[in-house]
Amino acid sequence: MEDTRTSLYHLKTAADDKVGTNELEGWIEQLMKCQKLSEAQIKMLCEKAKDVLIKESNVRQVCCPVTVCGDIHGQMYDLLELFRIGGKPPDTNYLFMGDYVDRGYYSVEVISLLLALKVRYRDRVTILRGNHETRMTSQVYGFYDEVLCKYGSANVWKLFTEVFDYLPLTALVEGQIFCLHGGLSPSIDTLDHIRALDRIQEAPYEGPINDLLWSDPDDRMGWGRSPRGPGYVFGQDISESFNNTNGLSLVARAHQAVNEGYQWWHNQNVVTTFSAPNYMYRLGNLAAIMQISEDMTYKFVQFDAAPRKDNEGKPERSLPDHMNIYF
Repeated sequence: MEDTRTSLYHLKTAADDKVGTNELEGWIEQLMKCQKLSEAQIKMLCEKAKDVLIKESNVRQVCCPVTVCGDIHGQMYDLLELFRIGGKPPDTNYLFMGDYVDRGYYSVEVISLLLALKVRYRDRVTILRGNHETRMTSQVYGFYDEVLCKYGSANVWKLFTEVFDYLPLTALVEGQIFCLHGGLSPSIDTLDHIRALDRIQEAPYEGPINDLLWSDPDDRMGWGRSPRGPGYVFGQDISESFNNTNGLSLVARAHQAVNEGYQWWHNQNVVTTFSAPNYMYRLGNLAAIMQISEDMTYKFVQFDAAPRKDNEGKPERSLPDHMNIYF
């Protein structure tokens, strides 16, 4: 997405690019110990992250080999377990499909680490936007309250939510596997329709951007309204048509907690991958990552929750179970 706005942004930030490699690596080492950055460090990180992310397309091209991951939801020690199993960047290339914040106790540390890894290894790490990477959702489901607790003001939340607007919406692995957080949209027939969207904004409550972040596969035929409220549910006829039109072999997405960490839909036209084990520290589900090799073969590696740490706190705010299911 190169345009006049991009050029102006580069002029604005070029003089402020003060984050060096050694500093980034120090932040990554600190975050790997689940130690948060200061507000000043987060401000520098977010400015640099925006400078990196604005250069990426709404449909980011990704090469193999790559490991594809689903929701993390602030479960920092489980993210570290994921890296233990799958390998740390840059030794392993990663594609994360959104929902880094809310629910877990360490949303600040999770999003800080992933942004730092993105800035340090921009060609080896891809991070997409999820439905929780919005102001509307993250103000309600835990991230906002966590920031207030850890920093004493909403400044850090504002910095991160500005970066959320810059995250790519989707990715395409070797032209064949289409990756996104939620699902398909009745407003989108081709990948070019996605490329044409103006993504740098708070996700609207309805429309194609919202659908990409919120929709789910279903056993029905055609389209239906989502029980979540935003987005749609879509059937096998929709996913088969979308894959055929765009020359795809698979839609890979996240967004739904599944007991085994991954779940096939629509005669293997769609797969859900979820990477937050024992989601919300109580559901007991396995997590999974999808490892795609250079020859485009893939396998799912399941893992269980990391041992709980003695210093893990309690969420600042809880919600009724029926709300947790849908969001």
